[in-house]
Formats: sequence, C-alpha cells, structure tokens
Amino acid sequence: MNYKIQDIEKSFDGKIVENLGNNDYVIKINDNEHNLKIISMNSKGIEFILDNKYHKAKYLEQSTNEMNIVIDNVPITLNLHIHFDEVVYKNSGGGGAGDAQLALKSQIPGKVVSISITEGDSVKKGDVICTLESMKMQVAIKSHKDGIVKTIKVKETATVAKGDVVAEIE
Repeated sequence: MNYKIQDIEKSFDGKIVENLGNNDYVIKINDNEHNLKIISMNSKGIEFILDNKYHKAKYLEQSTNEMNIVIDNVPITLNLHIHFDEVVYKNSGGGGAGDAQLALKSQIPGKVVSISITEGDSVKKGDVICTLESMKMQVAIKSHKDGIVKTIKVKETATVAKGDVVAEIE
C-alpha cells in the first residue's frame, strides 16, 4: 500500500499473520511483526493499540482507490491497491477446512446494504451473498463453499457484528 504524509510519498506491505481472537492480531508490516489490538471501530474511525501504543484514526473521505484519514492528528492519504472484500473472504474461512461449515459468518462489523441471493438459491464458492458497508467501504461477503442457501440470517439495513451468521449454506 502506498501512502502520503504531508506530501511525502511512502509505501508499506502489510498483512495479518495471526488472528488471536478478541480483536487481537499479529500483523506483519515490511517484514516486521507487530501486535495489534482493535479497541473500537465504526464508520467514523478506529481506535487501536499497536505495540503497546494507543492510536486513534478518523476517516475523512474515500474513493475507490484512495482514503483520506487522520491518525494521531497527522493527515494521511492511503492509495488502496488491494480489494478489501477479497482480504475479508480469504480471512473468513473462504477455503480449506471452513468449507464444511454450514454458517457463513461476517468477519467485520457493518450495515447490510444489499442481499444478492434468496433462500433455496444454488451458490458457488466465492459468489456474493450480501454487501456490507463498513468504515465507509462496501464489502462483499462471499460464499465459503458450493451449496444451497438454507437460510438468510440478515435483512437489508440491519447492522451485523463481527462473527454474526449472515447465511447458512448446505
């Protein structure tokens, strides 16, 4: 990801190495591992602790390729080079052992903006089940396996928490 702080361009490569549960993560940024704890996250911003230091970020505006934020009173422009919904899908059990599970769970909190399927529909792994709005971004929640939609557990405009069941797929 590339970013700009006060007109100085920089870049970093970051990823989640391990989800420890309870909003605790081990992340890797430019080959260095760090401990991350998310304290709170909503459509206005995020509070987190990175390596025992508290930070607060406020979202200002976002387009498809760019997000303007303020972290600890420093304005930053992030140039987004990844598809957030693909990251969520890969980290939500979108392959491997998760395929046997009936429940498709949301890996992020958000508001349901659309539902793409109905009960009884046949879906393939990776098909969009619903779309959430989270942190001013639209995020597609995708099927974790091939199957038939048994039940849809959410409705449009509903708010879901991380871990809430979105649908059951047999």
